[in-house]
Amino acid sequence: MIGVTELEEMLENMVTARHYEERLQEEYLEGKQPAFDISAGPIPGELHLAAGHEASGAGVCQHLRDDDTVTGPHRPHHVAIAKGVDLKRMTAEIFGRETGLCRGKGGHMHLFDPDVNFSASGIIAEGCPPAVGAGLAAKMRNEDSVAVAFLGEGAIDQGGFLESLNLASVHDLPVVFVVEDNDWAISMPKGRVTDVENGAQRADGFDMPGHRVDHDDATAVYEAAGEAVGRARDGNGPTLLEVQVHRRMGHFMGDAEAYRPDADTERAQHLDSIDRLEADLRSTGADEGTVEEIRSRAKERVEDAIEWAKEQPEPDPGEAYENVFTNPPDGYAETLRGGE
Repeated sequence: MIGVTELEEMLENMVTARHYEERLQEEYLEGKQPAFDISAGPIPGELHLAAGHEASGAGVCQHLRDDDTVTGPHRPHHVAIAKGVDLKRMTAEIFGRETGLCRGKGGHMHLFDPDVNFSASGIIAEGCPPAVGAGLAAKMRNEDSVAVAFLGEGAIDQGGFLESLNLASVHDLPVVFVVEDNDWAISMPKGRVTDVENGAQRADGFDMPGHRVDHDDATAVYEAAGEAVGRARDGNGPTLLEVQVHRRMGHFMGDAEAYRPDADTERAQHLDSIDRLEADLRSTGADEGTVEEIRSRAKERVEDAIEWAKEQPEPDPGEAYENVFTNPPDGYAETLRGGE
């Protein structure tokens, strides 16, 4: 049974993530209009926001520890916040600043925080194999840490995902795969890109439990994730979860969404997991002051992170070739050139 403390922590993570993404949207669009210029403004490059996905990150990560591994997809901020990634350094990374998690070189899709074992990638389903590797390492070390891989429903036909399910099942690894189903694989409705309505059915082919949370409810996600994480931590193997979420924004900032019916966009705006969780918290006897305090604290944290990030220095262009894979030892380049 979920307690008041868990409800409050989950709500704060969700409100933080929602306000964070709304503020990033504002910052991102600065200087990019009226003619959209992806390279202009304080946040260069692409930006994929997960407003409407908050329940999955908060509900799953509430069960995790710092030593548990989480891999996120190209829409990672809500998961990173729930996992405890340093918000200031993450924001600096998104703004391309030298003090960012990856020294401003990775951007928002390639976050990496070893302090809480979190990483993200812009490659579809790419986080699944590393999560399986982390689960294998934990098992070989006789540790009870678990690994969680987040991915979108458009990724459930990727080879990397299916191969990861197989390896995790064969070796009974402590891995939880979390599919976030927002009904849209970029610009394609789910029914046009995959053969199953319930993505959790993919588990049937790999002899592992599969469960779908078919409504955008953080409490329901928490309960399903608790069982899955508990199984993994107790050495009982992997689980596949699919969670219904809703995409409140375009696939990326600048997406005109001409492919998306207005009714679907409006529906996503009305199905708000934050409102639902606030109602759950109030049902425990929490007053309006408690909810407002959570909202105020979350907003202040986000504003502080953005203000701090914008004040940070940009990377020195001369460091572009450092830390790419590994830096060669002194004299290595000269050796390749024949000792010049």
